[in-house]
Amino acid sequence: MKKAEATRLTILQKAFELIYIKGYQTTSIDDIIATTQVTKGAFYYHFKTKDEMGIAIINEILKPTLKNSFIQPLQSEQNPLDAIYTLMDNLLMKNEFLKVEYGCPASNFTQEMTPWNADFNKVLNELTEQWTKVMTTAIEKGKENGFVRKDVNAKRVTLFVMSGYWGIRNFGKLENSKKVYLTYLKELKSYLNTLK
Repeated sequence: MKKAEATRLTILQKAFELIYIKGYQTTSIDDIIATTQVTKGAFYYHFKTKDEMGIAIINEILKPTLKNSFIQPLQSEQNPLDAIYTLMDNLLMKNEFLKVEYGCPASNFTQEMTPWNADFNKVLNELTEQWTKVMTTAIEKGKENGFVRKDVNAKRVTLFVMSGYWGIRNFGKLENSKKVYLTYLKELKSYLNTLK
């Protein structure tokens, strides 16, 4: 990796960590520069604006993480109901990247930025649509293979599961505890059992 590429990646990674903890709007470019120890000139060489950097964080940090943590588990398990439960358990209880006290980074960006920034709205919507499509497809395949009842509406199940995930992330953030996740996981398991 060339020095310029390494510098850009460092800026994105350190900026993401700061934004995840403090929030996008309360994190300044000066905060990012101080944390990364790059010059202002180096920052502006890579990003014309803070928003350009924010979009790059979503595309280059969050999307690959989403693919590895949120997408692949749904594609590798034959039974989608087991895959969904295992995925949620891993994301809530075991994932090292996602911190209970800071919530879900994609959800945080969505709440903070999409009401007034069309570029953020577009990339975050792409991220959500990708997860929605993969989960819906997994459920449809599960119907074909006899793991899920034929009358189940895959898209509605997906939206229900995803909204539950984002909601429980916020409860965890408020309480700064994973205990609330256990209640969600228990109810999720009961719900998924009704789809067999």
